[in-house]
Amino acid sequence: MVQAIMTILQRIECTLQRIECTAQRHARRFARQQDGAAAVEFALVATPFIAMMFAIIQTALVFFSGQALETAAANSARLILTGQAQTAGMTQASFKTQVCNNLTALFDCTNSLYVDVETYSSFASINTAPPVSNGALNTSGFAYNPGSAGSIVVVRLYYQWPIYVRMLGLAALANLSATNSNLLVATAAFRNEPYQ
Repeated sequence: MVQAIMTILQRIECTLQRIECTAQRHARRFARQQDGAAAVEFALVATPFIAMMFAIIQTALVFFSGQALETAAANSARLILTGQAQTAGMTQASFKTQVCNNLTALFDCTNSLYVDVETYSSFASINTAPPVSNGALNTSGFAYNPGSAGSIVVVRLYYQWPIYVRMLGLAALANLSATNSNLLVATAAFRNEPYQ
């Protein structure tokens, strides 16, 4: 009977050694497997990568639209500089239409674009303070006064560019907290030509 128990114990020991060897062999094979590694690695970096791509695109659009607004301001201000706006009797609405004709399709001219045209007695007296109060654009002081020949005129275009991606510190792009948008400003200061 002792002999039978010893035989059973030896067989169990051999079986355990085989299981241990098999387990070690499977563990080594599992460690060498690379089939799903790319999917796991992509899952780890996909969210920050996509967020960074959106942030880069949004920042590029803000800078591109700022340059487009500057170009539109320069082109539209030429109408006042040369006296074309004054002799045609343009109003603020018709001048804004001319500005919109100079802008690309990226801009919403009806809701977010504001035009302010002011005359000054000298270049030193030009008001350079931004019209922002409590995180919102204050349009109450905007006017349309293109002046006459020889007048010093400042044309300002304001556009509220919406900020969509707010992670990765891009909330700082929104300088108008009331509307979660970036205020783009384009300015042209000049003395009207003696057009008459």
